[in-house]
Amino acid sequence: AGVRSGWAIMSNGKDAHTKDNPSKGSLKESLDDCMEALDLFLNNRFRESMERLKPRVNESMYHALIYATVLEMQAMMTFEQDDISNAAATMKRAQEVCQRSVCPLLEVMEQLHAEACFAECQLQRASLTFLQDENMVSFIKGGIKVRNSYLIYKELHSYIQSKDSLVGPSHLHLEGGVAFGIGAFNLTLSMFPARILKVLEFAGFSGDKVYYIYSSSIFTFSSFSLYIFITVPPLYLVQTSSCMLRFRTKLCMYVMAVCLFEDGCKAQQEWKQFHHMCYWELLWCFTYKQLWKMAYFYADLLTKESRWSQAMYVYMKAACLSMLSKDESRPFGEDEVELFRQVPTLKQKIAGKSPPTEKFAIRKARRYRASSPVKLPVPVLEMMYMWNGFTMIRKCPELTDAMMQTLLEAERTLAAAPGNDYSVDDYCVIQLLKGLCLQNQGRLHAAEECFNNVEKKIRYDHYLVPNALLELSLLCIDQNRRDEAIKLLHKAKTNYKDYSMESRTQFRVHAALAKLKVSPTEQEEMTRM
Repeated sequence: AGVRSGWAIMSNGKDAHTKDNPSKGSLKESLDDCMEALDLFLNNRFRESMERLKPRVNESMYHALIYATVLEMQAMMTFEQDDISNAAATMKRAQEVCQRSVCPLLEVMEQLHAEACFAECQLQRASLTFLQDENMVSFIKGGIKVRNSYLIYKELHSYIQSKDSLVGPSHLHLEGGVAFGIGAFNLTLSMFPARILKVLEFAGFSGDKVYYIYSSSIFTFSSFSLYIFITVPPLYLVQTSSCMLRFRTKLCMYVMAVCLFEDGCKAQQEWKQFHHMCYWELLWCFTYKQLWKMAYFYADLLTKESRWSQAMYVYMKAACLSMLSKDESRPFGEDEVELFRQVPTLKQKIAGKSPPTEKFAIRKARRYRASSPVKLPVPVLEMMYMWNGFTMIRKCPELTDAMMQTLLEAERTLAAAPGNDYSVDDYCVIQLLKGLCLQNQGRLHAAEECFNNVEKKIRYDHYLVPNALLELSLLCIDQNRRDEAIKLLHKAKTNYKDYSMESRTQFRVHAALAKLKVSPTEQEEMTRM
């Protein structure tokens, strides 16, 4: 692992390339050609882009890497085993091309580029390893690849910052690639809670916090959306890209976003999987506007076309239908109770684990197994909380006001119904979501009261108490009540375990403590209190 062979030929920081080296000029030519292929891809001309890359995949590291990356993107979107296997084999060949490029016959700058490309291949092969097999051997192999990739990026970054660093015509490409690689690792590491970070540091990982515009709303992204964002270079250069249209929309208010997402679908028809990303966002756009049948429509499209999370899509279909009144007609004659009952049968595993959101949906759907099921009060809004939706509508008071009316109606319905095993849990769900709406409205005292109303006598939805403590701590932060916020965060962090979406809550707690700049010493003092 690490930056290996070619560095030995450097002498006093000077380039060891000679005029007889047959590779002279090939690096610049490869980069220029790959940039043109990338432009074709980002302008939705996918087939032309691949045809441009393919002839040189066995000789040029950048052609090999980008060609393999596109195939991996396709595999991650289709989730088909044949596509995953093809991408894995192509990425392995790309790594071999990179390895051949690290040799004493080539100039130092090209060797450095080869190391960076090798590190990227290692990282992408690791992700495919996790998808291909679910056994422990695969996890270990994938983990080793991730660690090797990190160490290479780390050494390249140290070299680039040193006084011996070479500067040539392709240096900006190298510097950008390495900075992006090490920055992505650092950002990821900075978001881990301390207990996980200790294990990672033992394995050789370390990192400083790095922020970018998307990090503040990271949990509104699907994992694949984030993957696209971190693997595709400057998308802002290509305004008509179907990828770009989606990410531009993230910067707009959701009430104004529908047209842009629809444009994202119209921009190209070759890769339908990009449409699925837009369908997912359109589902939430219409959820925020409480247009339940339109939200259902996009959830239904996803169940028909996407393999990513059938359990989640069917749950959202059922949840949208359950928000309709009894008298309203159901699209396609579907019944929400039957849909909820299907959810547990649709769970999947990725890297040997069921996605946390699917586990959450399955737990919520369990109450519908009974012959006389107890209706969930506001399942769409509850799932919306899990995807950070109340933060997304904070700047849209009309949407928050409409949400509050829906929650008040649900509260009245619950109060008028006979008590049952789920009554306390349902009351606490409504209180948590009401608190979020009140906080958005600036009614902080009322919001605090709602968060405090979340009881500890919950029977099923144990995630509610630590999340109520978290939201109350964030409210305290907004009011400069630092000490109180730290106590609440510590309580949420240490007193509750093994609840739904625990990792998500722990990440948010960790981020809040970091925002308050709570030192390890302070945290230890809290532990003793």
